[in-house]
Amino acid sequence: MNRSSSPGLEALLQRASTRALSEPLRQALLTCWQQPDVDTVPRLPWPVLADTLDSLALLSADEGVIVAALLFDLPGLRAHLAELPLGQAAVAVAGLLDGQEAADQVWALHAGRDAGRNSEGLRRLLLSIIHDLRVVPILLSRQLACMRAADKLPDEERRALAQLTRDIHAPLANRLGIWQLKWELEDLAFRFLDPETYRHIAREVDETRVARERYVEAVKKKLSAALAEQGIRGEVSGRPKHIYSIWRKMQKKHLAFEQLYDLRAVRVMVDDVGACYAALGAVHALWTPIPSEFDDYIARPKANDYRSLHTAVIGPEGRTIEVQIRTHEMHAQAELGVAAHWKYKEGSKGAEKAFDRKITWMRQLLEQAQDPGNPEDLAGALDAELVEDRVYALSPKGEVMDLPAGATPLDFAYHVHTMVGHRCRGAKVNGRIVPLGYKLRSGDRVEILTGKEADPRRDWLLLSNGFLASARSREKVRSWFHKLDRARNVQAGRELLERELKRLGLQQADLMVAARKFHADSVDDLYIQVALGDTGPNQVSRALLEAEKAAQAPAAPALPRPTARRGGTGKSDFTVQGVGNLLVQLARCCQPVAGEPIQGYLTRTRGVTVHRADCASLARLGAAHPDRVLPVEWGRKGSAYEVDVMVRAVDRRWLLKDITNLIAQEDAYVIEINSDNLRESGRVQLRLRLKVNDYGQLSTLLGKLEALPGVDDARRLG
Repeated sequence: MNRSSSPGLEALLQRASTRALSEPLRQALLTCWQQPDVDTVPRLPWPVLADTLDSLALLSADEGVIVAALLFDLPGLRAHLAELPLGQAAVAVAGLLDGQEAADQVWALHAGRDAGRNSEGLRRLLLSIIHDLRVVPILLSRQLACMRAADKLPDEERRALAQLTRDIHAPLANRLGIWQLKWELEDLAFRFLDPETYRHIAREVDETRVARERYVEAVKKKLSAALAEQGIRGEVSGRPKHIYSIWRKMQKKHLAFEQLYDLRAVRVMVDDVGACYAALGAVHALWTPIPSEFDDYIARPKANDYRSLHTAVIGPEGRTIEVQIRTHEMHAQAELGVAAHWKYKEGSKGAEKAFDRKITWMRQLLEQAQDPGNPEDLAGALDAELVEDRVYALSPKGEVMDLPAGATPLDFAYHVHTMVGHRCRGAKVNGRIVPLGYKLRSGDRVEILTGKEADPRRDWLLLSNGFLASARSREKVRSWFHKLDRARNVQAGRELLERELKRLGLQQADLMVAARKFHADSVDDLYIQVALGDTGPNQVSRALLEAEKAAQAPAAPALPRPTARRGGTGKSDFTVQGVGNLLVQLARCCQPVAGEPIQGYLTRTRGVTVHRADCASLARLGAAHPDRVLPVEWGRKGSAYEVDVMVRAVDRRWLLKDITNLIAQEDAYVIEINSDNLRESGRVQLRLRLKVNDYGQLSTLLGKLEALPGVDDARRLG
C-alpha cells in the first residue's frame, strides 16, 4: 500500500485528544508506522478512530489507554508493542488489548454466533475488566464513535449495531456510572431502532424549547439569589433531558409528553455534602415541594455509586420543576463513573473502595459460572445484571440490596448469602408475612425467616413457579443439588416428572424418546436433568406429545384436506383428511387440548368427534368400526378449548377465591364448578370445567394450582 495515501496516524497524533502521549512515544509510533512490514489499514475508518480518542480524552484517559485504543484499531502496530517506550506500562497495555479482543467475542454471542467461543470470550472480558477497569471506557468510546458514524451503514447493519448498543453498551455504561457516554449511546440506539418515535419526541422537544429555556433561566436567577441570601455558594445550571429518557418516562408512567414535569429541570452544584442539604432547605423554602418526588441518593447511593439529591417543586407560574443538588465531586462521579478513578492503583484507599464496589458483581458472576459445561449461564447472568430496571430492597438494618426487576424474597435471601437462601423458610415484607414468590418493590423492607438446616426445594428451580427471578440465585440452588448423590437426584427427578405426567395423563409414554431429545444417555440421566432444573417437567411432557404426534402421521401421501367447520363460524380449529362439509366437535369423554395428538371418529349423526389419540373410548369404537377413524390435525391457533380439571385441597376459607383468581391471572376461563366435601378428612374436591388456549397453558396452570396453600393435587380428568 502507498503510505503517502494513508497519512492518518500522523494527523491523529497531532490532535488534542492525544496530548496524554509523551513526545518520545509519538516518535516511536511514527517510526514503527513507517516500517515496510506494517499493515496500515485500520479496523475502523480514520474519522471513527479519531472520534474514539476524543471521547477518551473527555474521560481524562491516560497514556496507556490512548495507546491501547490506537494499537487495537491499528493491528499492524501491535506486533511492535515491545519497541514502544512504555516501560512497565507495556504489560497493562497488553491486558487492555486482550480485553478488547475478548469483547469482540462477547458481542458475537449477542448476535447469535458461536455461543461456545463467546462464553470463553466473556470470561476473558470480565477477568480483564476486574484486572484493569480501564478496558470499559475504551470499549464504550469505540462503540459511541461507531454509532455516531452509523448513518453510512446499510440498514440491517445499522440496526444490529444499535440493538447491541441498547442491550449491552448503554446498560454497561449505566452499571459503571459513566453517564456522559450512557445518554448518547441510548439516544443514538433509540434513533436507529425506532426512528419514527424518536423524530416525534425530538420535534415536541424542539417546539417547546424556547419557552422552556426562558422559564428555566428565570428559575436559575431566582434560585441563585435565594442561595446567596443564605450564604450558600452554589452553581445553578439547566439540566438537559435526553430523548430516550423522555420516552422511557412516558412509557413507564403512561404519560403524554405534555404531562412530563422534569423537562424543566435545574442542577445545583455546591462544595460539600452539608451544603447539599442546606441548598435543599433553601429550595423547599422558596417553592412548595412534592413529597412523593424526593429521592436522597446521597444517604442511599444507587448501585452504580450515583449520589445526588433529587426533588420536585411547584415553581413559578404553578409549574413543576425538578431540582438536582450535588457536590462538584459527585458531579464528576456521575458524568465519568469509573473513569473518574483512572488512578485507583496509586494507593488511594477511597478510590480502591469505589473500584471494588464497581466490580464486585463481575467477580460474583465469575464465581457462580465455574462450570464450563454451562456456557450460557454466564451470558444470561450478565444480561440480568445489565438490566437497568432494578429493585432496591432494604434489610432489617437498612442495608440496600440491588436486585433485578421481578425479584422475590427468595432472591433477596440468596443475595444476602448463599446459606441464608438455602435455609430460607419464609419472609416478611414491611412486617407482613408474604409468599416466597412475592414480587418485591423498591423500598420494601425484607426480613428472611430461616430454619436451622439448609434445605432448598427443587420446585424453586422451575421458572413457571416464580420463586426465583435471578439467574444467579437459580445457579446457587442448582449447585446445591449437584452436590447430592446420584440416587437421590434420580429419585427426586422421577417424582417431579411422574407428578407432571400424571396431571396430564401421560403415564404410559416412552421416556427414552424425551431422553434422546434432551441428550440424556438414559431415563435416569433425564431424571437427573429434571431434578437439577436443567430440563423442566413440562418440557419433557411437551416432547412426548410431539413424538406421539409425529409417530401417528400417515406414511402415505395425504389426500386433499378440506377445512371442516366447527360450530359453523370462523376458520377451522381442526383439519380432517379426505372429508369436507362435516360438523367437527370435541369428544366429551377425553376433551383433547390443542397440541396433543388427536384422531377423529366419524359418527352417524354428529359429524366427526375429535378424541385424544390414547382415548379408551376411541379405541373401543375404532376396534368395532376401523373405517370410521380419521386422521385429524389441529388447525387455527388461539382458540379456546374445554378441559375438566380436578383439585383436591384442605377445606379452608378463601380457597375458591384463590383458585379462581389464579385461573384469571393465567388468562383461562371457568365454565363450571362442582364441589364435594370429604367430611372425614376435612378436605374438598373441586371439579372445574375450564377453557384454555393450548396444552402449554394447561400445564403451567396445573402446576400453579398445585402450589397454592392447602392444595394436595391438581390434575386433568379424562
